[in-house]
Amino acid sequence: MTADTRRPCPDRPDRPDRPAAPSPARTTPPPQALAGLRVVEMGQLIAGPFCGKTLGDFGAEVIKIEATGTGDPLRNWRLLKNGTSVWWQVQSRNKRSVALDLRQPEGQDIARRLIAEADVLIENFRPGTLEGWGMAPAQLHVINPGLIILRISGYGQTGPYRDLPGFGVIGEAMGGLRHLTGEPGRVPVRVGVSIGDTLAALHGAIGVLLALYHRQAHGGPGQVIDVALHEAVFNVMESLIPEYSAFGAVREAAGSALPGIAPSNAYPCTDGWVLVAGNGDSIFKRLMQAIGRADLADAPDLAHNAGRVARVDEIDAAIAAWTAPRTVRQVMDSLAAARVPAGKVYTARDIAEDPHYQAREMLLTQTTRDGDTMLAPGIVPKLSATPGRVRHSAPGLGDDTLAVLAEAGLTPQQIALLREKGVIQ
Repeated sequence: MTADTRRPCPDRPDRPDRPAAPSPARTTPPPQALAGLRVVEMGQLIAGPFCGKTLGDFGAEVIKIEATGTGDPLRNWRLLKNGTSVWWQVQSRNKRSVALDLRQPEGQDIARRLIAEADVLIENFRPGTLEGWGMAPAQLHVINPGLIILRISGYGQTGPYRDLPGFGVIGEAMGGLRHLTGEPGRVPVRVGVSIGDTLAALHGAIGVLLALYHRQAHGGPGQVIDVALHEAVFNVMESLIPEYSAFGAVREAAGSALPGIAPSNAYPCTDGWVLVAGNGDSIFKRLMQAIGRADLADAPDLAHNAGRVARVDEIDAAIAAWTAPRTVRQVMDSLAAARVPAGKVYTARDIAEDPHYQAREMLLTQTTRDGDTMLAPGIVPKLSATPGRVRHSAPGLGDDTLAVLAEAGLTPQQIALLREKGVIQ
């Protein structure tokens, strides 16, 4: 797919109520929603590459530009197998690797050449980095007017904090999430995954799709998508600011409870913890009946949430007294019979062995370039007609450099000279 801003809209039926023709039996994989979309990914670690992975899972051709010699640092993060991070195998599936020294003018020229033929550029460097390489958005739009440029950074491309270094953990803190995470009065804790980065990546993917639709459906030009890590976190903070504005209320950490909604908490069992969400009016009544507390089920002041919030400690104590002598399985079975939402706190082992994960194809067996197999997360969301899939494994550093440059029109002699000068690997 080229960056032609004049592309027609996808074909639409003349009559929206016309019945669809029966689908023939498929002998080849179904089409993918983003097939033909070309993405150049210049980010590293988590935020930019997670966005690239998301687009790649749904058919986009993702050309990942990495530094010569070292490549993306994620290749060496956390647990390694055969010298490569297993995290890398998930984050970089469906991508092609081009190892390029962007510090050299020739490397910058090659990058511009690849970007000129792309639909989307993803980068998550500190603001000003692209400009320092002669790739400011205005310069790139001269050579590719339809280019969609996604820029993910700690604080965004504008504002007084623009030039400060920012990682996902800082975005989580500034966005308000860290203050609410943990037990009251204790040190704020990390969610457990790089949620600030992945939230920014998903907001970036949404922005890319919005910009592509505008370009395709309305003939709009290319544009820049500016995603700040802290803003992506802040965007999911629910009523945090409206409550402060209206009442001067500063929400605090509440451990495993859901403040202002009752009952919704984690409760102890003999072999672990179970989460119970009994905060619907009718659900609360069924929950109390299931645990033998008809007195609470029938209490007029507990019929609605406001009354339950006022007596939340009493309600939590009643539920905990019932769960404590029981196993997680016993609690789950009893509450399922009563149609009360409840959930076990899953570990990696629980997920890997769970039949529902397996039935939903959320556990994929991936084969690496070294021939190893491993379980990896499946693809979300599930599309009925154009599902995502893993087309190929994560690349080794520079695996696709020669092929991509040849496709871009460089001659074997030019490629050999670039290798000799250390511009490519």
